[in-house]
Amino acid sequence: MNNPFLFLLVFIVAVLYSSAGFGGASGYLLSMSFFDIPANVMSSTALVLNIFVSTISFTSYFRAGHFRPKLLLPFLATSIPAAFLGGTFKLSEQTYSTLLYAVLTYLALRMIFFPLLSDKADWTPRPVPLWAALTSGSVIGLLSGMIGIGGGIFLSPLIILAGWGNSKQAAASAGAFIAINSISGLVGRVSNGSFAFGEFGIPMLAVGLLGALIGSRLGAVKFSSANVRRALGIILIVAVGTFWVSFFD
Repeated sequence: MNNPFLFLLVFIVAVLYSSAGFGGASGYLLSMSFFDIPANVMSSTALVLNIFVSTISFTSYFRAGHFRPKLLLPFLATSIPAAFLGGTFKLSEQTYSTLLYAVLTYLALRMIFFPLLSDKADWTPRPVPLWAALTSGSVIGLLSGMIGIGGGIFLSPLIILAGWGNSKQAAASAGAFIAINSISGLVGRVSNGSFAFGEFGIPMLAVGLLGALIGSRLGAVKFSSANVRRALGIILIVAVGTFWVSFFD
């Protein structure tokens, strides 16, 4: 699958997602779903892209001074083993597609209507309860391993909604969270023989890295990621809307 349109989609996804601190797995999965690529190849390729793109994104936000260890380490304690467990699950094509588009529907709505309360001038961060971090980390890790999403796209809104950090700090934590959980999920896939990196994986990775270098720099230094997330939400709603119409037809 060397369709130039697929590579263009991957580049755009890498730029937009990395600007918000994400690895872009959901976007890569959506892009590949348009080309009838097998589910195991889609999820494995998305995980590999996620590892590299999110690492670049985290590095940019870290260098810009937005990283807070307390917004990452407690969540990783339970998310890593949960992501490994999730990566060992073998889902049917129908189950995988339904779960994937259900998650994408949620992401689309979140990106458009996400309230940025932490951007208010009088806002101060709240302490992170250990029990909340451990519980949410395990749930996010399990889901990310099953679907092939790094999980940061769930962690970031959780941090902001709970008042534990602002959008830039959440983006920094999300980048590291995605990279580490993607590695864990990838190991789980390799261990049970479900890893399948397509022949188009290497050129797609190169395109994704270029997009990440551009997007993460813009997001960490140049502008806020709020409008980018809303734009992504609109794109996802159009795409997943076509799926749900056919699903219920």
